[in-house]
This record gives sequence, C-alpha cells and structure tokens, in this order.
Amino acid sequence: MSLKSNILANYASQIYVTLIGIVMVPVYVQYMGAEAYGLVGFFTMLQAWFQLLDIGLTPTMARATARYNGGAIDQRSLRQLLRALEGIFVGVAFVGSIAILVGANKIAAEWLQVQHLAVSEVREAIVLMGFIVALRWVSGLYRGVISGFEKMVWLSGFNIAMATARFVLIIPVFLFVGSEPAHFFSYQLLLAVLELSILIYKAYSSLPKGVQENGARWSWGPLRGVLKFSLSIAFTSSVWILITQTDKLVLSKLLPLADYAYFTLAVLVAGGVMALSGPISSALLPRLTRMAAINDDVGLTKLYRGATQLVGVATIPASLVLALFSEQVLWAWTGDIAIARAAGPVLQLYALGNGILTLAAFPYYLQYAKGDMRLHLIGNAVFIIMLIPALIWGTAKYGVIGAGYAWLISNFLYFILWVPKVHNRFYKGLHFNWLTSDVTKPILVTSLAALAIRSIVEWPQDRALMAVSLVVIGIFLLLTTAVTSKQIRARLVSSSRALLLKKY
Repeated sequence: MSLKSNILANYASQIYVTLIGIVMVPVYVQYMGAEAYGLVGFFTMLQAWFQLLDIGLTPTMARATARYNGGAIDQRSLRQLLRALEGIFVGVAFVGSIAILVGANKIAAEWLQVQHLAVSEVREAIVLMGFIVALRWVSGLYRGVISGFEKMVWLSGFNIAMATARFVLIIPVFLFVGSEPAHFFSYQLLLAVLELSILIYKAYSSLPKGVQENGARWSWGPLRGVLKFSLSIAFTSSVWILITQTDKLVLSKLLPLADYAYFTLAVLVAGGVMALSGPISSALLPRLTRMAAINDDVGLTKLYRGATQLVGVATIPASLVLALFSEQVLWAWTGDIAIARAAGPVLQLYALGNGILTLAAFPYYLQYAKGDMRLHLIGNAVFIIMLIPALIWGTAKYGVIGAGYAWLISNFLYFILWVPKVHNRFYKGLHFNWLTSDVTKPILVTSLAALAIRSIVEWPQDRALMAVSLVVIGIFLLLTTAVTSKQIRARLVSSSRALLLKKY
C-alpha cells in the first residue's frame, strides 16, 4: 500500500473519529447531564494514564513489524516477540483493572467532587471503566502489528466503524435503555470486547504463513534485543502522559465534576489540532524506519521536510481558528454562551500549545526511525522537570488558565531550544532550512491573514451562519498555508498540468 493511500486513509479515519466525538458531546450532555458527562471526561483521562503501563511495548511491536517488512528481522523473531508481548499485556491488563476495581470506592467518595450523583452510581461506573481501559489497552498491541504492516486503509475503516458504534449507536441505548452512567459504560465495555476480538483476528491473519505455523513458547528472550528501544519509548510515552494529563488529573480533584466537564469540552476541541497530525505520523513512522534501515538519507530528509509542510498545512489554520475565534467556535458548537465565555480562554491557550506541539514532535519521528532516542530522553527529562511543577502550581493557583499558560509556554520553549539540537545531531544543516521554509514561513503568512480577518469580520447572530462563517475562514486559511508550501505547490502545478494534458 502506498504512503499516499495510507495517509489519506488515516486522515479520513482521524477526521471522522475526531469530528464525531466532538459533534456528539453536546448530545451526551443533553441526555446524561453535565456531571455525568464529567465521568466521561474522567474516563478519558484514566485511559490515558493507563498507558503508563505500556512501557514502550506497543510502538516496539509496530517498529519490529516494519523492520520485518524491510528485511531487518526474520519471521520467527517477529512471532516470538509478539508472543512475549502478549503475555506481558495480558498480565499487566489484569493487574491494572484490579487496581482500579479496588480503588473505585475511594475515587468516587474522596477524589471526585460529586454534587448530585450517588456515590454508589459513580463507583459502579469506575469499576466498568477499569475493565474497558484494560481491554482497549491490550488492543493497542494488535493495532501495532497491523500498522507495522502498513495496513492503514483497513485499520482506518475499522476505526471509523468502531467510532460510529461508540459515539453514535449509544443514542438508542439512551432512548430505550437509559442514560445513567452505568448504561453508558456497560455499552462501552461490550464494544471493547468486540474491538479486541476483531483486532486479534486481523493481526494474526496479517502475519506471513510461516510465522503462524512456527509457534513459540512465551519467554523473556525476544525482549532482550528490543528492551533498550522499548524503555526509551516508555520514557517518551510517560513524559507525554505526564505533560498532557497532569492538568486534567489535578483539575479532576479541584473542580466540581460539572465544571470539570466544561474544561473537558475545551480540551477536547483543542485536541482536534493534534488529531490532524496523527494520520501523517502514523503513516510516516514505518516509512522513515524503512528508509533508515536501508540508509536512504536523501529520501528520508526529503520525506521528513515534505511531511512537515503537510502537517503545517493541516494544523496551522486549525490552531489559529480555534485560538483567535475560540468563543465563536464554542458557541456555534454548544449554543451556550456561558460555556463559550468560560471555556474560550482555555481553548485559546490549548489550541496554540497543541499547534506548536505538532511541529515540535517531528524530531521524535526522526529519532524513532534511527532507533537512537538518547537526546529525546535527555530533552524530555529536562522538559518534564520544568513543566510539571509549573503545571501543578499554575493549576492550583489560577485553575484552567494557569494550566493553559504552562502548556503553551513549555511547548514554545521546547521548540526553540531543543529541536535544533536534535536536528543537528542527525543531519547538520537541516534545521535552518526546515525552520525557515517548512515552519516559520507558513506560520507568519497564515497568522497575518487570520489577524486581518479577525479585525474586519462581523459575526452573525445565528449559530448556523456562525458555523458557516468559521468553515469559510478555515478553508481560506488552509489555502493560504498551502500556497506557502513548496512541495504542495509543486504537486498542485503537476496535477493541473496532468489534467490539462489529459483534457487537450
């Protein structure tokens, strides 16, 4: 399957999953109530923290599969590694779910600031959460196998189907069964079982025939060769979780559950910026890894810069729309002016921070492909030592606004101080061209266009017209950013010439 097809499939999937999740939130709040929806936000955070138990094993499996495709390892080694990881995943999932089960009562009675829901009802929901997050986490191992084989088209279709079941088909449950938290999470548990079953089948059917026939007992042996890389990824994943979830954890303790739900709404919308870069990175990592394995440095750097431009075209306009028109976006979405005014400043800060993060993440892709994560470990260690205290202090003292500023400033400092060091470590001379042509130019041009629009636009009072206006602005900024991209301009010119030649 071509890289282009994988990226397009990933984008279709990611955009659909993100949009359907965002679109359905006001419906959830309508049926469940704000406080009950706060439990959904807590569940999302709990699922993210559960990833700390991964210790880098899922991306290690994906990388090993990609290396098998590139001829770097044999079939039996791949199968033995999968068997070893399966044993670890099942064991850790069991322990993790039991831990949540044991702590459910304390979380419901002492941690969450519940005002209207019964504690017993909240405790039951948390017990169900424990089983769901364990099953979804195990599913990640088999997603790694499938993505390593670059079967992104199938995986994207599957993700769309599961998102539809998860976000849309819950509505009949609300209508005909009930909208209490127990009903919501019981349905999600059934879907988690179905999802895992299908992914296991697809992963095993993707393995070459010889791999399936050469069964292997479980042992630690296959892990020795990948342990260093796995632990490097584990640290990276842990840092990512600490960076993106510490504010949510602290606020889940400090805020009433209903207010926590509104904070979750703003962060969810801002997360759309990162979701736009996800499909490219998912397709990019296996291809970069393969190029690094065959020492194709010219092709690797060309793809790296082209992917940066593509991510910029996708994320820079989205980040600016959410940041500069945050209240308008929230009002058009929810129809609640109070929510729009309260959550608007939070959305503004998180959208800008997420926009920087999508570009600052590129050196990680380079290090992942090279299998050398030393600088990434050092940079993130320093980053987290500085960020976490500031995040906790800012959140405790200034609430969601303090968390937003800590997030924005820390990402900006990382981008300007550490990214050039990583680039110079692997490819001297890359950073200046990457920064000026692939990053700074589209940001400056699109920002000026967005600020000009902000100064002259007159907003309609109708929600539908407001939404249409935001879409038009977004499309205009998207085209503006695309024009600044050398590779995208070249592709557009080439496609136009091909169409003209075909026509005449």
